[in-house]
Amino acid sequence: MTDKLIIFDTTLRDGEQSPGASMTRDEKLRIARQLERLRVDVIEAGFAASSNGDFECVRSIASHVKESVVCSLARANDRDIARAAEALKPAARARIHTFIATSPLHMEKKLRMTPDQVLEQARLSVRFARNLCADVEFSPEDGYRSDPEFLCRVLETVIAEGATTVNIPDTVGYAIPELYGQFLRHLRERVPNSDKAVWSVHCHNDLGMAVANSLAGVKLGGARQVECTINGLGERAGNCSLEEVVMAVRTRRDYFGLELGIDTTQIVPASRMVSQTTGFVVQPNKAVVGANAFAHASGIHQDGVLKARDTYEIMRAEDVGWSANKIVLGKLSGRNAFKQRLQELGIEMESEADINAAFARFKDLADRKSEIFDEDILALVGDESATPDEEHYRLLALSQRSETGARPFAKIAFAMGGQEFHAEAHGNGPVDASLKAIESQVKSGAELQLYSVNAITSGSTESQGEVTVRLQLGGRVVNGVGADPDIVVASAKAYLSALSKLHSKVDRVAAQG
Repeated sequence: MTDKLIIFDTTLRDGEQSPGASMTRDEKLRIARQLERLRVDVIEAGFAASSNGDFECVRSIASHVKESVVCSLARANDRDIARAAEALKPAARARIHTFIATSPLHMEKKLRMTPDQVLEQARLSVRFARNLCADVEFSPEDGYRSDPEFLCRVLETVIAEGATTVNIPDTVGYAIPELYGQFLRHLRERVPNSDKAVWSVHCHNDLGMAVANSLAGVKLGGARQVECTINGLGERAGNCSLEEVVMAVRTRRDYFGLELGIDTTQIVPASRMVSQTTGFVVQPNKAVVGANAFAHASGIHQDGVLKARDTYEIMRAEDVGWSANKIVLGKLSGRNAFKQRLQELGIEMESEADINAAFARFKDLADRKSEIFDEDILALVGDESATPDEEHYRLLALSQRSETGARPFAKIAFAMGGQEFHAEAHGNGPVDASLKAIESQVKSGAELQLYSVNAITSGSTESQGEVTVRLQLGGRVVNGVGADPDIVVASAKAYLSALSKLHSKVDRVAAQG
């Protein structure tokens, strides 16, 4: 048993299963590079067999990431595993992560397979994967609700076939920390060859205990890998939060006695990037990465912190990447300074033409906003990162009128499939009028599920507003994000971005596990 805890990040796979959180290949690659800077041990890049798009995402990440292990999920069948191996070929270090459900409920109702059939499928799949990749992880889906005796048989079998990591998922977030830790420990004690593989935990947050369960699996169960996501992103109530697990183990090293390879100063930049890319805003009181995580409102607390920080702070804000420093960039800044800042933020442009276009947008923003922050740059690049195929709709111009006693009115011009359209409408407010004007031409019929506004930077009325719009149509759920100092303009951008994603023909099939 090693004294190092392996951090397995699945933001790009399990995190992406959040409704509306699907990302483009370029967005996934940008986040993967940030995860590499964060020095996560394993990056689960996607589910290569689920779609051609996800296959290309995995292959692209495998081609660019050199320091972290790049992993692809695969169901326990030869087609999925072969597809994963093909996508991972360019990787410096690759892992195939295969899974099959083992709980009575899943085997009977979902798989319609007997336990013996599941055992044999697990055996053959790990054997096949091991012939294609030296690093193979196996997960018994819904493992925590599985019969322990049967689960021990499965785990012993897959380890014998060459699985280097075995993961015990609490797929539905049903576990209680003490019980989950004991469950893991009993499995390790009963599986004869348990010492031949690294044991891993993968906990969901349905009861709000994903982090606690994962840490119990580490401390009580002897797990040495934690599967987690940035900001706890994931379907339903989300996954185990990477930043919380990492800082718990780092802050309480006296209790856990484990080492980490993580560069914690990259946690906040990773959090911001994931939030701005997916449109899933981080709650202010979120541990470690929330805006209020290191804020002190109480006079007693403020007095204590001023006298000695450790009176009320168990972590230093700068250790996780919080900084009050502003970018020394503005309307007089040159192209080279802007390019250097892009590199520092981990933003890589495909060509000089892309850099020039981004610099032009930066200059336009600087003319309207006196102080430019890191968050502004990330939003600016994210707002313009879609490929032409993903920009079926694009805002050209907007004007609106809102007066006390008069009904708000908006007039808008936008591109749709290369053609320019003009529309106008009244509404309950300027945002409502703008979106109604767009819909009067598009006639999408989509249901607006979410509209939220978040200030990209705090402390100034000049802050850009970041608007997230979530639309649902025909079973598809997409997020559109728009940023602008003018909230109405940001809203129109976000709505058109969401419509473009609905229009996209890219088919995404959600992974399981």
